[in-house]
Amino acid sequence: MLTLLRGRSTAALGTLTESGEVALSMVPYAFDTAGGAFVILISGLAAHTRQLQAHPRASLLICDSEDRADNVHALARVSLDVEADWPIADSAQARSAQDIYLARHPAAELLTQLPDFRWVRLRPLQARHVAGFGAARTIDQTRLLEMMGNNPDQRR
Repeated sequence: MLTLLRGRSTAALGTLTESGEVALSMVPYAFDTAGGAFVILISGLAAHTRQLQAHPRASLLICDSEDRADNVHALARVSLDVEADWPIADSAQARSAQDIYLARHPAAELLTQLPDFRWVRLRPLQARHVAGFGAARTIDQTRLLEMMGNNPDQRR
């Protein structure tokens, strides 16, 4: 599962609209092993930003590439329940998020200069991992954070 999370760089982000409908968008992410979170950079102009601010619980779906499987029904994938945390601009947490994200996505440096972009840390609450056809498991937050290299007792 960690190979999949670290090996991919985009996820489908599921948020709730103002009327309670599910909305999906694609977001590049970086994996913060030490902080136990996924880091995204999003624009204040994007609908999913407003949706995350109103409803911080969301979902991420990270899926292996179709060209890596003989059968698309057996694609490895992880669906994560997450909660959005918004680091204060110019805080140590925001600078850490920026460093982690830009190490993964250096072309995003220009976006960090735009005033409407903000860092968001998506803290995983649980995951559903499908390793292939007939190979699925649910992973609770404690085990998930251990797998990601983060001790839940050290989280804020």
